[in-house]
Amino acid sequence: MTPRYLMCSLAALSAFATPAYAQEEQGPPERPETVFDGDFLSIGIGAGIGPSYSGSDDYVVFPLPVVQASIGGIDINPRPAGLAVDFVPDAEEGVAFDFGIAGRVRSDRASQIEDPVVKSLGELDRAVEFGPTAGIKFPQLLNPYDSLTVSVDALWDVAGAHDGMTVSPRVTYFTPLSRGAAASLSVGASFIDDDFADYYYSVSPTQSVASGLPAFGARGGLESIGTNLLLAFDLNGDVTDGGLSLVAIAGYSRLMGDAKRTPLTSERGSADQFLAGLGIGYTF
Repeated sequence: MTPRYLMCSLAALSAFATPAYAQEEQGPPERPETVFDGDFLSIGIGAGIGPSYSGSDDYVVFPLPVVQASIGGIDINPRPAGLAVDFVPDAEEGVAFDFGIAGRVRSDRASQIEDPVVKSLGELDRAVEFGPTAGIKFPQLLNPYDSLTVSVDALWDVAGAHDGMTVSPRVTYFTPLSRGAAASLSVGASFIDDDFADYYYSVSPTQSVASGLPAFGARGGLESIGTNLLLAFDLNGDVTDGGLSLVAIAGYSRLMGDAKRTPLTSERGSADQFLAGLGIGYTF
C-alpha cells in the first residue's frame, strides 16, 4: 500500500458520498485533486513498544521515525527500521506493479537487552541489510476503493554482522473507512538462512558456560509468521489537504522453528511477540 493510493482512495470515497439524486442528474462526480496527486513528503515520529530482542518476553520502548514520499513517480515507503524505494510508477487503473530496493538496520541484541542471562552472552553487532523488493497490487476487490497487495523483500547483510539473508513475503489488505480514516491489515512471514539463524539464535559452548543456558546450534528456515493492523486518522477529517495525522499500529507474531526452540526463547523468553505503536505525522 502506497500513501498515494491510500489517500486518493479516501478522496474518491468522499467524492462519491453524495445524494443519489445528484448522481442521477450529474453522473458520478470526478475525484477531487489532492496533495498526493503530485510530489509529496510525509514525515512523522512516534513511539513503539516491543520485545527487548527477538524471542524476549521483556518489552522496551523505542522511537518510530517515519518517512514517506513520492518524487517524480518514485515512491519511498517505510520498512521496519528502514525504507523501500519503488521505481515503478503506479498505474491509474487496474493491476499495479512494484519493483525497487529495500534496506534496514537490524539492532537485535545490540542494545536494550533486559534479561541478565541473555545479556551475559554479549551484545551483537548491528546489521545493515539491502536487497530487492517486488509486489503486485489488485484494486477494487470488495469495494471500489480497497486493494490487496502481495509483496516480498529479500535482504542481505552488508555490514558483516550476521552475513546472512532474510526473505519476507506479505499480503496486505487496505480499505478506507471514511473521508478521514483508513485501515490496513497485513499477514506475513520471515524466512532466514543458516548464517542468520546461527548469529541470532545459537548458543555456543563458551556462551553456555557463561550463561548457564544449554548449548544450541540454530539452523535456518521459517523464522516467524505474524499480522499487523494499521489505522490512520487525519486530524482535520480531510485527507485530501495533507496536514497532521495520527497513525496507530498493533501487531502479533509467532516464532517458529529454531527461533522458537532456542533457549533464548524457550527458556528465557516467549515465542509470542507483540507490538504496539502510536505516531503523528505531517504531509506537505
